Amino acid sequence: MAIDDWFSASYGEARAKFQAAAQAAGAVQHSYAHPLKGPDGGDLAMDLAFLGPADAARVLVTSSATHGVEGFCGSGCQVGFLQSGLHSELPDDMALLHVHAHNPHGFAHERRVTEDNVDLNRNFVNFEAPLTENSAYDEVHPWLVPSDWDGPARQTADTAIQAYIAEHGMFAYQAAVSGGQHGHPDGLFYGGQAPTWSRRIIETLAQQHLSGRSHVALIDFHTGLGPRGFGELISVDVPGGAEHLRAVAWYGDEVRTPGSGDSVSAKVNGTIETGYHALLQNTESTTIAIEFGTLPPDQVLGALQADNWLYLHGDLASDEGQAIKRQIRAAFYGEDSEWSTMVWQRGLEIARKTIHGLKDS
Repeated sequence: MAIDDWFSASYGEARAKFQAAAQAAGAVQHSYAHPLKGPDGGDLAMDLAFLGPADAARVLVTSSATHGVEGFCGSGCQVGFLQSGLHSELPDDMALLHVHAHNPHGFAHERRVTEDNVDLNRNFVNFEAPLTENSAYDEVHPWLVPSDWDGPARQTADTAIQAYIAEHGMFAYQAAVSGGQHGHPDGLFYGGQAPTWSRRIIETLAQQHLSGRSHVALIDFHTGLGPRGFGELISVDVPGGAEHLRAVAWYGDEVRTPGSGDSVSAKVNGTIETGYHALLQNTESTTIAIEFGTLPPDQVLGALQADNWLYLHGDLASDEGQAIKRQIRAAFYGEDSEWSTMVWQRGLEIARKTIHGLKDS
């Protein structure tokens, strides 16, 4: 298959390609059915494909669609890994686990969030402890959720946002909005008040498929930040800590850390990477996110704001609603041959570096 053929136009197509490629590769498959349906009435699930010795000491995990609509990118690479035989490059005592669609509901409905408007990459926090407050988000929240999209409320909100950016800068605005918050269920980057379905299933799969390993490495695919088609490597680990130093040893000095201020991503809490670390406390774990750029950050944040408004106040079936869905898709899916090729080549490069690092760990 050509690279373009590994990428899909819908969640249903992506899932079918993944399952077919997994079967052809001889993978052991497992699915966790989601309780809801897709927009076409189709089934949703978090699907697994495992290749290699069942008792392998080391496991490389790839994951897609932590942020729903971003799943087109990761799914395309996962299908490519299966079709091209990446598993044949594994050394003895190493296995490969592809986790397709951490957030299948968001993937199918082309939303970044889960079925309960939660950002899964902000949901891995301790809900038994006081939740982190985000006063910067509290300030901008009213402007992010105007009651109309083409009227005075939107105009007032846009004016306030531009004034905030003029005073504080675009990255400060991005950090305020995207850092994560738990106080506004109707807002953006909402981390929730309890574990989501996706988090609970990830906890289950980690216990069922990853416990007892000596080392687990995770590559989580993301889109929407940075130069178009470039895959920045992001580590959320403490700079200078064992996990961060291991990531740098594996991938080189191109590893970026939001906490250090050198990443396209703002510092966030409750990420999927910290979640996997916590779930694998008795296992050495190395995690990395690959963030592929699409559109400029103001357009990406604007698309998220529009999509959030649509589900709060709009009509999905209207011309306006369909235009907003095209906007959110473009913000997180390059959907052209040049972009897909860049994504694939970078994804394969990082997968091979991860295999090499795992082998020597």
